Amino acid sequence: MKALILSGGKGTRLRPLTYTGAKQLVPVANKPILWYGIEEMVAAGITDIGIIISPETGAEVQAKTGDGERFGAKITYILQEEPAGLAHAVKVALPFLENSPFLMYLGDNLIQQGDLSYFLQKFTNQQQEALILLRQVPNPSAFGVAKVDDSGRVLQLIEKPKNPPSNLALVGVYFFSPVIHHAIANIKPSARGELEITDAIQYLIDEEKEVAACQLEGWWLDTGKKDDLLEANRLILDTYLTSSIIGDVDAQTNVSGRVQIGKQSQLVNCTVRGPVVIGNNCYLENCFIGPYTSIADNTTLIDADLEHSVVLEGAKVAGIQQRIIDSLIGQRAQLTIAPRRPKALRFMIGDDSQIELT
Repeated sequence: MKALILSGGKGTRLRPLTYTGAKQLVPVANKPILWYGIEEMVAAGITDIGIIISPETGAEVQAKTGDGERFGAKITYILQEEPAGLAHAVKVALPFLENSPFLMYLGDNLIQQGDLSYFLQKFTNQQQEALILLRQVPNPSAFGVAKVDDSGRVLQLIEKPKNPPSNLALVGVYFFSPVIHHAIANIKPSARGELEITDAIQYLIDEEKEVAACQLEGWWLDTGKKDDLLEANRLILDTYLTSSIIGDVDAQTNVSGRVQIGKQSQLVNCTVRGPVVIGNNCYLENCFIGPYTSIADNTTLIDADLEHSVVLEGAKVAGIQQRIIDSLIGQRAQLTIAPRRPKALRFMIGDDSQIELT
């Protein structure tokens, strides 16, 4: 069994952050989104992993993630020259996949830990041609939607339908037998010029191949938008964070709840209420850090009041007199205060930004 992670795409919904980096490397609880999927695969026993990369961000993904040794896996990088669809990515990966069954996983997805092992076992035991994961959503028109019978057999897939036949959205996690390559070879590009994986699966259905579906009961998030990324950060911190204080915390600092503070980080006269994770080599002075906040390495916060936010590596926030909430602050961004104070603050700040508030 192999795995194929799709880590291309331009990340337009997370701009300006993704102008300078891959969306799959944006951190959730101080860990790149992409890495959660890799760790889940290894935990499920899949260690031969291919990662589809794009010309724009592939080098960064490869440099950050490495050859897989840190995860106990072997990672092969596969270049997709142009974003020509998910099925096209599978076609490009054929020399890697060969004749093996495989898991296909969209790299900006997060699903509840432990679920992947269950679905892998189900796919392996029942020897289906394809198994797709579905989740009930309130807005099915925004997703690919499946129509299934009472036994879980997939009858039809429709991409972003105006009149959805169900509220079951495609999660972005698929299990395939090698027969999917035959299906991809027999489909044509869609109206947007891409080879769609939904068309390939529909081809299998029309050929009366066994295509089954399972509903995902645990949480699932597509982290392509700011609010979804913040929600993923909240869920990860709420569910998996354990306390660990390695850095230097002075006597005036009050830490409560589950909090991680990395090595060589220094907190002076701060209040931290978990769940919160603070990376390595950070400096915090006169700050309140509220629940569901992640602060990456090499960050400086002075006279800052922050809650339910994600601060990326090397950012600096100083002198802000109002609480910052629901915000995503990019790498090396600088946020400072001018003499006049606004009534409310809400940010999505891209990498290398410098903002002065008036």
